Amino acid sequence: MFLSHLLGAAVLLALAAPAADAAPDVTTPLPGTPAGTATGAQTSTQPGAQTSPQPGAQTGTEPGAQTGRTGAGRAGVGRTGAGTPASPAAADTDQFDGWGFDTCVTPSLATMRAWKSSQYRSIGVYYGGRGRGCPNQPELSKNWVSSVYGMGWKVLPVFVGSQSPCVAAEGKRKVTMGDDPGGQGTDEGHEAVERARALGMVEGSPLYLDMEAYDQGDSDCAATTLSFIRSWDREVERLGYVSGFYSSADSGVAQLGAERRAGTSDLPSVMWFARWNDQPSVTGEPSLRSQDWSPHLRIHQYAGDVTEEHGGQELNIDRNRVDAPVARIAD
Repeated sequence: MFLSHLLGAAVLLALAAPAADAAPDVTTPLPGTPAGTATGAQTSTQPGAQTSPQPGAQTGTEPGAQTGRTGAGRAGVGRTGAGTPASPAAADTDQFDGWGFDTCVTPSLATMRAWKSSQYRSIGVYYGGRGRGCPNQPELSKNWVSSVYGMGWKVLPVFVGSQSPCVAAEGKRKVTMGDDPGGQGTDEGHEAVERARALGMVEGSPLYLDMEAYDQGDSDCAATTLSFIRSWDREVERLGYVSGFYSSADSGVAQLGAERRAGTSDLPSVMWFARWNDQPSVTGEPSLRSQDWSPHLRIHQYAGDVTEEHGGQELNIDRNRVDAPVARIAD
């Protein structure tokens, strides 16, 4: 997902062709323009942005900094198809609506403090999985998770497990799924939950499965990949967590969008789509119907492989617009 994982950035840029997304659903300047510098950052609001406050921002609070619970009586976290009830695991989640970033190596606590001067308030953390581009995470620990949570950060846990047999990035082909994708998906779903628990992320937390861009037009490969994803989802939710999914809008997201329209069960509860169009909106994605993974069940990775500096600390990041569940952290 953090697409500077070796060849990942070039792959997604090739697959994520520009699309006519909706006008941005944010009203403040893009992250990177105020309170710091950014390579490639824009210096004004996006075309079509209104002048009213950012959605979710309250007078006297940081933009997008509030969280809330989505109960079964509200949006819930839907499964597949209209009218299908939310899964038990996803009936009550902690929500975040605002700016986020992800970066390959978990930043130090000092960097996270410095970046409180930015507009970002959520961070994608690559906490597990054999497919991670940066498996060495010296900063990541239960104490780190608890500490950043105490600073007001919201955590988006990302699990980079086995990849599709037809994954586009050459660097990911050494970690493709085997002959039993269903069984492997179950095993890795269990691993994803165990690793999350070890870091203090409790039941009700979303765990986002990162499936890098692949050839979803290859029917055999697509079927294998779907079997893995569905088994991973079932196991994660059986254990009380919420299944999330990240992929390129034109590969994994497009396939799961089609499966949802067909009424396929055991699809992810939350969708994180990558389309690098510099239009930070969770709506208007061509691969998805407006009612799919809505409301409050989407993240848009709208820019990637950019460098920003805040509080004197520089990071290479991907930028995200978040309106979705975030991790619950043990007290």
